[in-house]
Formats: sequence, C-alpha cells, structure tokens
Amino acid sequence: MKFLSNVRLLLVALWLGAACFFIAVAQSSFAVLPSRELAGSVVSRTLMVLNLSGLVLGAILLLTSFIKQPEINRFRVWAERFSLLILVAACAVGQFVIGLWLSFIRAQIGRPIDEVAADDPLKIQFNTLHQYSVWILMAGMIAALLAFFLIAQKAEKNLTSKKINVQYN
Repeated sequence: MKFLSNVRLLLVALWLGAACFFIAVAQSSFAVLPSRELAGSVVSRTLMVLNLSGLVLGAILLLTSFIKQPEINRFRVWAERFSLLILVAACAVGQFVIGLWLSFIRAQIGRPIDEVAADDPLKIQFNTLHQYSVWILMAGMIAALLAFFLIAQKAEKNLTSKKINVQYN
C-alpha cells in the first residue's frame, strides 16, 4: 500500500506543479508574444491540456481511493475523496462549460477581443467568464493541495506504523 500511496501522491503533485507552471505560462505569454490574440490561443490550448489531465488524474486518484486500506481514518478518506471530486468538477466545468462559452463568444465577436469596446456586452461577458475560469482553476488547485496533504499524511502514517511494528518485533 505504500507504493500506491506514493504513486497517488506523485500524480496529485504532478498536476499541482503543472497548474502552477500554467500560471507562469499564461503570464509570460501575454508579456512576450506580439499579439494578445496569439497569447490567448496559447493559454487556451495549455489550459485545455491542464483541465483534461486534471480530469483523468483526478478520476484515477478518486477510484484508487476506494482500494481497501487497513487502519484508515474514515473522515480523512472522505475528505480526500471530496477534494478530489472538487478537482475533477473544477476541471470539467473549466473545460466543458466555461471554455466552450469563451470559444462561443470569441466566435461571435469575430475579431480580436482587444478590438472590441470595453462596454460591449460580449466583451463584458467574456471578461466575466474569464474571471470565473480563474476562480475555478484556483478552486481545483486548492482542492488538489488539500488532497496532496491528506494523501501525504496517510502515507506518513503507514510508514510510521511499519516502523513501530518493526521495533516491537
């Protein structure tokens, strides 16, 4: 079970690292690329990869949380499952709801978003959805961080109980 805990910890850590890296990529894209439209395309594509990987990894972590483990705290297990469910839901909503709406609005606008007046209803809706996208990503990251600590604590508890058993034998 120690191996499984370590693999699960690695998976959630990889996704968290990718999410943190995504924030840097998004900031850098808008700072360096010559066109905000081009930067937005890079960020959209990268966010899609992050969301889809969060869906897959979150589902794997959620499913493996149901593997029977001895001496576990039920509250912590369900807290871990709930946080993983939030991660999966955040990635799904970010990709398949907000992402699709943003794409639809971009298609309706038909030109670069920066060329649209600030008081245009489509631009206001785009900016609002963009803010929701940021909040959803942050919620997924916080949930993943909570799951990381819960999985790490479980792995540490397994290691500590094995050390105690070895000392008494």
